[in-house]
Amino acid sequence: MDRGNLTAIREFVLLGLSDSSAHPHLLALLFLCMDLVTVLGNALIILDIGGDPRLHSPMYFFLSNLAFVDICFISTTVPKMVVNLLTDTLTISLEGCLAQLFFFISFVNMDSLLLCVMAYDRYVAICHPLHYATTVSPQLCLQLVAGLWVVTCLHALLHTMLMARLSFCASNVIHHFFCDLNPLLQLSCSDVSLNIMVILTVGSLLALTPLACILTSYGLIFCTILKVTSTQGRQRAFSTCSCHLLVVVLFYGTAIAVYFSPASSHTPQGDALSAVMYTTVTPMLNPFIYSLRNRDVKAALQKTLCM
Repeated sequence: MDRGNLTAIREFVLLGLSDSSAHPHLLALLFLCMDLVTVLGNALIILDIGGDPRLHSPMYFFLSNLAFVDICFISTTVPKMVVNLLTDTLTISLEGCLAQLFFFISFVNMDSLLLCVMAYDRYVAICHPLHYATTVSPQLCLQLVAGLWVVTCLHALLHTMLMARLSFCASNVIHHFFCDLNPLLQLSCSDVSLNIMVILTVGSLLALTPLACILTSYGLIFCTILKVTSTQGRQRAFSTCSCHLLVVVLFYGTAIAVYFSPASSHTPQGDALSAVMYTTVTPMLNPFIYSLRNRDVKAALQKTLCM
């Protein structure tokens, strides 16, 4: 294709959910409420954990980081969508699109890796309780989280730089409510083979390795729980893991439906609705899941609200 005869696209149109909604203002109000609930709920989790000495343990340290990432995660996509729905200005600049892509990849991968680390934390606590204090030390927790941020930012930077080298000169309409990898690659008139290769290798490795570690950790946890003779002990162990496992199912279940299902089953509206689940609904539900099913967090939350 002769690029000299093509006009480079410098902005995109994010149709997202607006093309399937007869009431965009009501839809904007709904997502605005979800955004506020997510931010306030996760902020309360962070304040509770920071203000209650009983929650100063590795499990709650990772939970507070997950709450922070969820706030950032939903703030990457929803505010722009709400503005677009309210103003009917559906455009986003190329630079803004690349910035949104970088932060989205960073936070979605950080979410995934934190869930993996939390599963390992539960594995050590239940399967090797006598070694828990020395194995999952505060210093190791800090190093793990810092390392995860470095890995996710470098991974996001790699995809963003590879996307920035492409030319967009055909349609500028993105049938999504944010800038994601696949919708952008479909609009490019450049050779995207390198981008696809990186997605299939590095991207898949970073996405599937945490899931494999989570499944392995919980497989070993369940084997250990089944060996417990006390019914009360089993219930306590299951209660400790149930919150985290429910969050894992919500997050990975919807993400797999978008990125790992057969291409023939994909539609723009279906992918957008599935993306709403793991980018908006899951971060919003996380505070409720952890506060309602965790006695320590519930007690700290009640103490905070009664002050």
